[in-house]
Amino acid sequence: MEIVCTLVTAYIIVIFARIVLSWLPISPDSPVASVSSFIYRITEPLMGPLRRALPPLRMGNMMMDLSPIILLFVLQFAVLGVFCGG
Repeated sequence: MEIVCTLVTAYIIVIFARIVLSWLPISPDSPVASVSSFIYRITEPLMGPLRRALPPLRMGNMMMDLSPIILLFVLQFAVLGVFCGG
């Protein structure tokens, strides 16, 4: 069970990395682009269905994607809270 908790915690860190990377302009030929692409590939299988089920929230001229927030909530409280005791 400890390995599951460690993997979920690592995935939470990757989601935070994706959030931060989404704020930055990344050139396709930069070294960060390959890291960003990897992060998007491993987070999209869980975030994609959430995004399709719950469209972005309009805030004036901006759109806010709620899928990372919901996924973080589910992983933190449902998975880590139930399976990892805390």
